[in-house]
Amino acid sequence: MNTHLLLTLPVAIPLLTLAACALLRGHPLTQRSVSVGGSVALLLAALALFQAVFDGTVLATQFGAWAAPFGITFVADLLSAAMVLVTAVMAVAVSVYALVDGARERERAFFHPLYHGLLMGVCGAFLTGDLFNLYVWFEIMLISSFGLLVVGGTRAQLDAGVKYVTLNLVATTLFLIAVGFLYGITGTLNLADLARTLPTVENQGLVTTLAVMFLLAFGSKAALFPLFFWLPAAYHTASAPVVAIFAALLTKVGVYAILRTFTLLFNGDAGFTGPIIGAVAVLTMVTGVLGAAAHYDIRRILSFHIISQIGYMLVGLAVATPMALAGSVLYVVHHIVVKANLFLIAGAMRVAGGGFELKAMGGLHRSAPLLALLFAVPALSLAGVPPLSGFWAKFMVVKSSLDAGHTVLAGVALAVGVLTLYSMVKIWNEAFWKAPTTAMSAEAAARWRAEPRTRWAMLVPVAALAAITLTIGLATEPFVDFSLRAADQLLVPDGYMRAVLGQEAFP
Repeated sequence: MNTHLLLTLPVAIPLLTLAACALLRGHPLTQRSVSVGGSVALLLAALALFQAVFDGTVLATQFGAWAAPFGITFVADLLSAAMVLVTAVMAVAVSVYALVDGARERERAFFHPLYHGLLMGVCGAFLTGDLFNLYVWFEIMLISSFGLLVVGGTRAQLDAGVKYVTLNLVATTLFLIAVGFLYGITGTLNLADLARTLPTVENQGLVTTLAVMFLLAFGSKAALFPLFFWLPAAYHTASAPVVAIFAALLTKVGVYAILRTFTLLFNGDAGFTGPIIGAVAVLTMVTGVLGAAAHYDIRRILSFHIISQIGYMLVGLAVATPMALAGSVLYVVHHIVVKANLFLIAGAMRVAGGGFELKAMGGLHRSAPLLALLFAVPALSLAGVPPLSGFWAKFMVVKSSLDAGHTVLAGVALAVGVLTLYSMVKIWNEAFWKAPTTAMSAEAAARWRAEPRTRWAMLVPVAALAAITLTIGLATEPFVDFSLRAADQLLVPDGYMRAVLGQEAFP
């Protein structure tokens, strides 16, 4: 398969699936089959792309026969290919889960086209080699995610959707302003060309200012402190499959953009931005985990934990050693799988337990024992309990922080891990262990047992994601090795720049 096709398919497949699902809106069964089939096709394309770059090759293509830096560029290195692959895995899991529990209501609100539109935007953001086109993919994601957020049409969803769009538009506006200034001082927006050009700019103070502006813009997308308030205000209103794909991907696009730009473009400003990123990481971890500890609604607890875990990913960038960045890469992959799985499990808990409020639930370890077991895997992994995937990701981040003398970062990371475990134990004690507290809980448990199709459509993707978590935890070495190689490509971007600009661009 040629390079152009490998880089195009992860965007083209969701686009074609989107169009097909829109045309098949009056045929729900066929539409569902096409939606799942499109997700599987995306997974196959992502696997082919990942295999092509696995040996360290960086693939690049220029659309419209315009040579870089003038045309639209797509680039895939180890990090971007891994992000596309894990996106595709989430796409398959969530599309299967979405076949039940309110599927008809979601489909009447254009769920499947919007879902694949979101996947297209995410894959485009991971593969683009141009800052302006990153803005375009952000907007595609924003439009699709807003539509998915208000799928139910309830007052709470509409209110959350307006807050979500308004705050994201503010971040996008800041991003565009920074892009405009950057183009004004360099005459290019191609990432590889910017990496070559920015060190030659005379006004390095302006470059540092732009670095802070990009951090604010991408930090809002990633839900960093103090720009995270849109996330807990919105995520708890969405249905389980919608919030699962949101939790898996939306904030990670922001994290990816920060990792890419602050290793490729603004690495020369590390002395100034590094401490800022470290302070933001600490505050993000602490505020997120304290918010989770204060709530008893499962969705709100998990939403705040998205915020706290994003802080860990930024610790690696603040330390900026090969192992620290490798820890960030592994943490991103682990968290996408674990957090999506926890929200899918929360949806199953609502069906089996009658709601999302922990104090009104109970007894699920007896009425839904397999669900209880499947909850334990991602919950303990999120808290960093060995030997699950979260332990190794946190170990790499904490050890690299200690090795570099960042004891505060390491200490906060360990303390937040303990509080994360407290939140997961709270969910276990309230929803699974204690006796049912309401008649609604008993009725929900009876319905759960009486609807095997719904039960297995939910549990199969949950089990598959739990198996991935166990695999990363128990067979860690290849994942750590991959993360280290991806970190090396980030820290030494020569291969990325040569793949885009050509060997002749370098004397």
